[in-house]
Formats: sequence, structure tokens, C-alpha cells
Amino acid sequence: MDGLPKCGANYVPLTPLTFLKRASMVYGNRTSVIYAGVRFTWQQTYDRCRRLASSLRSLNIVKNNVVSVLAPNVPATYEMHFAVPMAGAVLNTINTRLSAKNIATILRHSEAKVFFVDYQYVPLAREALRMLMAEYQESTVTESSSMPLVIVIDDIDSPTSIRLGELEYEELIQHGNPGYVPDEIEDEWDPIALNYTSGTTSDPKGVVYSHRGAYLSTLSLILGWEMGSAPVYLWSLPMFHCNGWTFTWGVAARGGTNVCIRNTTAQEMYGAIAMHNVTHMCCAPIVFNILLEAQPHERPEITTPVQILTGGAPPPAALLEKIERLGFHVVHAYGLTEATGPALVCEWQARWNHLPPADQAKLKARQGISILTLADADVKDLKTMRSVPRDGKTMGEIVLRGSSIMKGYFKDEKATSKAFRNGWFVTGDMGVIHPDGYMEIKDRSKDVIISGGENISSVELESVLYQHPSVLEAAVVAMPHPRWGETPCAFVVLKKAENKVVKEADILAHCRGNLPGFMVPKKVQFVDELPKNPTGKVLKVQLRAKAMTLVVSDNSKSTSKKSTYVKRDQTRYNNEPHEQILAMSRL
Repeated sequence: MDGLPKCGANYVPLTPLTFLKRASMVYGNRTSVIYAGVRFTWQQTYDRCRRLASSLRSLNIVKNNVVSVLAPNVPATYEMHFAVPMAGAVLNTINTRLSAKNIATILRHSEAKVFFVDYQYVPLAREALRMLMAEYQESTVTESSSMPLVIVIDDIDSPTSIRLGELEYEELIQHGNPGYVPDEIEDEWDPIALNYTSGTTSDPKGVVYSHRGAYLSTLSLILGWEMGSAPVYLWSLPMFHCNGWTFTWGVAARGGTNVCIRNTTAQEMYGAIAMHNVTHMCCAPIVFNILLEAQPHERPEITTPVQILTGGAPPPAALLEKIERLGFHVVHAYGLTEATGPALVCEWQARWNHLPPADQAKLKARQGISILTLADADVKDLKTMRSVPRDGKTMGEIVLRGSSIMKGYFKDEKATSKAFRNGWFVTGDMGVIHPDGYMEIKDRSKDVIISGGENISSVELESVLYQHPSVLEAAVVAMPHPRWGETPCAFVVLKKAENKVVKEADILAHCRGNLPGFMVPKKVQFVDELPKNPTGKVLKVQLRAKAMTLVVSDNSKSTSKKSTYVKRDQTRYNNEPHEQILAMSRL
């Protein structure tokens, strides 16, 4: 069958930009975006994106230039997911919880040509730009050292007139060409987005997505989550998290409605759910606590189940069980920035419907099976690259391969080469495969606790801690032990009403009743809050630094002396940032 033509009629490069054009034609009069008192249709959103793209081109933005944005989940952030690549540029959404220093680092590393800043973050951006200017003035390197053009995004519902430069977002929309025709994507391998990792164990790296990877990942997730037509999607997940796990593009593909909110408070989320009949939302498990801890007047009754896709950290089964009682239906996913968001989804099996709620919650806590666009996902022994037995017990490292995996790390060939090994992307997460083929994370490779030769999963231990009715949050790390080398140490945040009631002995007794003896923590530290990075992930490097100062004697009494950790563990942690190891004051 050789000789058949490959042409524009039968081969078109894949890009999620086609979802918006189609939505404007098929769902033109449907509501596309809701934000406070503002409403747009899909035809209006398409027109606004074309206007913005034409304005960017008039500002001399060319192919592969980086356009950065520091903004919450507002209409402008959503629109830029289409408008920026329509102009041939690469979108870089910056985490709004980062420090000015972090933002300056990203602006410099990405070589951003334009920097959009929401009015709420003008003070933070001003400080970041000041630092960036100082870095350029002190640097001896002259190439790529120009400051980005700054454009403020004023509140579209309640304008404030705050400025950081001469240009404002809505002005670009107004002056843009409504008839602008974007250039066709010629190569689906071209970059569409640049996202920086959260950096829980190292400095953040710039992850580059392709048009092809973004398109395929989007399709996989709306299929894997069984997202039907015309969903009402609540933006409780920041759009700067892997481009909203690709649902920035996915909601357009299904002709749905984007309900934008500035803050993930219980009042805003529950209010939006009740007012707009929200059907879908995504969030990290930490948001479950916000929903669960809401005051009675903030929590309206949910009459129609709201579908939640959760990920970012393994959710304890006890937490899943609690949130579903409120009227939410949870699907668990697993992913990384490097995998264009979720790569595994815990696809529900009909036979599980007959199990008790507690057993169902345990099954939902699994990471699941690969999305459709992954060619393969496995758990391997990295020394031999052999697959581990499907027994739900033997641990190995989760590895992935497929078109939704990143192109690589921007300007970091060494890190890219290290991440890709023997045709696989190595995740750094330790897990098992159950007999039914479902994967389950047991730990980050650095977080596995090895006590007397036994591997202890901190995730499994944390899941048991969450079952205690007084525990709000929990994290487990290794601490030194004179006989076993290391042993579990639990850091626990209690619910407010339980602060003076629950003691360490109560938590330990709960663990003894639910765990083998070698897994029971030798120390429970009560803290007001767990240290977290700007994406909400627990900074276990700081907890480990605190635990390193604790010594457990054979009779399990702890003191707060400097420990002499075994050599294996010194090697294990010596690559972690010195600044994070010293940053223990937050505990």
C-alpha cells in the first residue's frame, strides 16, 4: 500500500486549539465562561482569543517566544491557553503562591517576552521584576537579558485601574483584530506550554509540552473521566497546575461552561456549586479538608453528585470516604508535571459497587491504570528494568512511556537524559501492581522508610493516621533509630477542637490497632501546620530535617539531640537543597 498520498486532507497536526474553533461553531451560543457577574459564550471567547493573539503579534511576539502569566483562575488566564499559542508563542503559567525570588528565576530562565500580571499580584510582580533587573545588572552575560513587557490584567467584573505599565489586558482585546486568522500549526511537536515543576526535592525545572501531547492528554482525560457533553466545570484546581490538568482545553472540547473563581475557599466553592449547578471539578486532596471543615452556613446541600477528579498527592481512603458522604463522587488520578498532568486514572469497576463503603474508598485510593494515550505504564526494578510481580506487595518504580510525556526540560539536557531511561520516563515514585493490573503508589523513592531491612510505606502509614477521627493532616518520615537504623516518625495536625484532648499515646494506640508492629511510629510530633510548597504538597525534606534531630532509644523514649544517622541515609538525603534542610522554623 505504499505510494498513497499524505496530504492536508488526510493528515493534520494535532493541537488542542482546534477544540476552541469547533466549540465556536458547534456550541457558539452556549455559555463558555462565568466569572462573578461576567458571562461569555463560546463564540465570544473565540473572538476574544483571536483579538488577543493579533495584539500579541503586533507586539512583535513570534514563534516559540514565551509569554508568562501570574494570575488566578480568571477569564484572562483561561483565554491565554488558546490566544498565546494562536500567536505562535508558548504559554508559561506561573504559580501565584511562589515568592518574588522564584518568579524572577522563572522569568529569567524562560526568557519571557511578555509578562501578564493580575492586579491582585502587582506588588509581588513588582518585587520580582526589581530582583530580575538587579540580576541582569550584576550579570556579565548579555544575551537574552531583556526585561519582559508587563501587561496588567484588571478585574473584568470590578475594574480597579491598578497599573504596572502602560498596557492593560482588556485594552489588548479591544484593539485586537477580530478577523485575525492564526497560522496553522505545521508541526505538532512544536511547544505549546512551559510549566515549572513544584520542586519538593530539588530546584524547579521547566517542563515543555508539545501540541500533540496536550491534544492527546486532553482527549484521554475527558474519556477516562467519562466527561459528557456540556459539563459545568468549577475551577477549584489552579490553571497553573499542568494547564489545569489539560481541562482548560478539555472543557472547550465538550462545549462546557468554565466557572472561574479567584479563591478556593469553602464559601466560594460551595456558592458556585449551588448557584451554577456544577457537575465537575478537580482538586488536590488538601481541598477536601477545606470542604469538610466548612461552617454549616457555608455548606448548602448537594442534591446532584459533583464529580471530583483528585490527584497531586495520594488521598487517604478515610478522607475519600468522608468527602463522598457530602455528595461528591471522587475519581482518583495520578500524574506529574512531566506527564502533562494525570497519567493514571482509577477507573471504577462495576463489581466494586457491592463492596462496603470503606473497601470502596481503599480501592479509589489506588492510582489506577494508564490513560489511553500512554503506550505503556509499569512498575519496574530499575537495576534490572524487569517488571515487578503483580502481587500488590513487591515495590518498584513507576515508569511511563507515551505521547503525553513531556518533550523534555527546557535548557537542561542533563536532567532530560536522566529522566528518560531505556525508553521510559522514570517518575521517582515507588509503587506496586495489584493482580487486577491497578497500580498503587507506596512512596516517593526518597520517602520509603527502611527499618531493620523492612520497607515501610509512609503513604500507607499516613492513610491509617487519617482514619483517626481527630486527625486533620498527617505526614510520616524516617527518623534515626539505634537498633533498626531508621523508624517512622509521624507529624500530625489535629482538628481545632481536639488540640488539648488527644495525646501521643492515643495516636500510637490507634496505629497499633491497625498496623504491624514494625510500622508503628516511634514518635508522634503534634504541629500547628505541615510545611508545604506553593502547590500544596508537603515538604517532607523539612520534616526529615526535624526528625534527624530526634533520637529514639530502645525503650522508644525520644530526646531532641543531634542524631548520628547511618551512612546510607546521609547519602540518601545529601542531594536535597541546603536551604530547605535549614528551613525548619516553620515547624
